[in-house]
Amino acid sequence: MLEKIKSLGADTLIYGISTIVGRFVGFLLVPIYTHALAPNQYGIVAIIFTYIAFLNIIYTYGMESSYFRFASKLESGDAKEKFSTSFISLLITSIFFSLILVIFSKYFADVIQIDNSEMILIASAVIFFDTISILPFAALRLERKSKIFVAIKLVNIFSNVIFNLYTLFVLNLGVMGILYSSLASTVLTFVLLLPEVIKNFELKFSKSLYIDLLKFGLPYIPVGLSGIGLQLIDRIILKSMIGDSAVGIYQASFRLGFIMNLFTLMFEYAWRPFYLNHAKDLEAKKIFARILTYYLLIAFSILVFFTIFIKDLVTIEVFGRTIISNKYWNGLEIVPIVMFGFLFLGCGMNFNAGIQIMKKTHSLIWISLLSILISVVCNFVLIPIFGLVGSALSFLIGAIVSCCGMYYISQKYYPIKYEYLRISKLFLSVILPLYLFYNFAVENIIFKILILFIWIVLLYVLKIFEKEEKDIIKNILT
Repeated sequence: MLEKIKSLGADTLIYGISTIVGRFVGFLLVPIYTHALAPNQYGIVAIIFTYIAFLNIIYTYGMESSYFRFASKLESGDAKEKFSTSFISLLITSIFFSLILVIFSKYFADVIQIDNSEMILIASAVIFFDTISILPFAALRLERKSKIFVAIKLVNIFSNVIFNLYTLFVLNLGVMGILYSSLASTVLTFVLLLPEVIKNFELKFSKSLYIDLLKFGLPYIPVGLSGIGLQLIDRIILKSMIGDSAVGIYQASFRLGFIMNLFTLMFEYAWRPFYLNHAKDLEAKKIFARILTYYLLIAFSILVFFTIFIKDLVTIEVFGRTIISNKYWNGLEIVPIVMFGFLFLGCGMNFNAGIQIMKKTHSLIWISLLSILISVVCNFVLIPIFGLVGSALSFLIGAIVSCCGMYYISQKYYPIKYEYLRISKLFLSVILPLYLFYNFAVENIIFKILILFIWIVLLYVLKIFEKEEKDIIKNILT
């Protein structure tokens, strides 16, 4: 069992290279943005990319998940037919959606309350190239060409940074520069993916396969909108209730909470192909249960460490300037809340395996709608009371609802006996360290290190590790 889990770990690390670098570079862009843009300008950037994220779900309408599901099985056509049918579908609908955005760009600009309709034109092109790049990336993952996958992702990441630096500090284009940079990097990425498209594509479209793809994928629209909504809907509500500056401050701190999302994304890239390939193994459920325990162990490690040290990290001075401009510091209190939310979304990602294996994706619709509805209601209730913290709490509550719903559906169709005792101990282990940190308003770095050490000791006192795992830890340490 451990050997199979190690293979998942290896793939997680390989895919994680691009994810780590991408999120780390994204983290580096946050201080650049906070020093180059005023909070209200950064708020505009956050709003535009929020709508881009929502439209990405509409543009793709679950086709990536459908392609993954059908391409991994010897059913409903050959490999090229599956790729070509999916790709032709996305290409035609993406052209259609982008033309609508272009034709009605001034109207959409008025609706989302931005002054420049050209931003809508650039955003439509960004979404188009993002969408038609999804399937070639998925094909690379299915073929386990992780090195090529990572290489292209890294080109996308670093080209975006270079374009941002050039447009912001050489051309002084401000918000427009960030949009032009995103467009340039997405076009370059698709050009690099063209060999994969050419290799897998043939001018062939299967109507019956297309119907199967839609049946499986369309439920992912509300699911995807819910997932994106949980993470981004609060920006739109904050803008309407407080203003662009609040959105900018919230966005900067929320991006710091992406430290946890970074890990969950690494996990997801390797997790989906893993559980599809091992679904029929005799000990599959036992492996899946153990993986959830390991996921939570790593996730809690990230949560405790960055909760304690986040302020120390962002206030480090580099060339006379702090990592994050002090104009944004009053949003740092939301970072632990955001990380907790991503932790629960990662658990839901684990539970999703059973739903995917049993082809019960339609059952996710009510969970998605319920979680986003609760999150929206909580935003309107909590923002007037707690401000930015109210938005973060709304995200956390929505994530917990989503996680619980995914667990319920998964257990209904694909019951797994998880390691509940170990998981309970993991949750208990973080209570004392976080209590000490917040109750005593710790600022002394030595005391912070001591709290971290207390948590590590608690892991052993509560006997969370099994003997085999302790031996592995000892080998790593020595």
